[in-house]
Amino acid sequence: MGDLAKDINSTFPNSKVKALLNIIYTANWIANCQNEFFKDFGISPQQYNILRILRGAGGPLKVQTIKDRMLERSPNATRLMDKLCAKNYIERLPSEDDRRVVKVAITKEGLALLESIPNNLNKDLLKNISEEEAKQLSDLLDKLR
Repeated sequence: MGDLAKDINSTFPNSKVKALLNIIYTANWIANCQNEFFKDFGISPQQYNILRILRGAGGPLKVQTIKDRMLERSPNATRLMDKLCAKNYIERLPSEDDRRVVKVAITKEGLALLESIPNNLNKDLLKNISEEEAKQLSDLLDKLR
């Protein structure tokens, strides 16, 4: 099991400071694990999130709606979607009523990619905590925000 004080060779003035640094450190650890996992599929975790949003929507969405639903609010969401378009995982659909509005839809290739990605990544990340501990952690994080 990890120990932040040992991992970063540091001491902390109090438990609140340690908790905050632990959240930041753990978030980076999760991001690194996810980056490695998705590397084999040629996409980033953020691109995966966009594909999942579109699959779950069941139809085309406005770009702003996708940005609002992303777990990691990214100023480069449009660039991420450009890359997904280039790989033919999503397509842009201009509005018939308003030229300024563009909707985005997942393609068959995008759906196939999602089907090829195993669902066990997050399970492996959370293997050291129980369901009850996961609920407690989630509740504490909600309380923090």
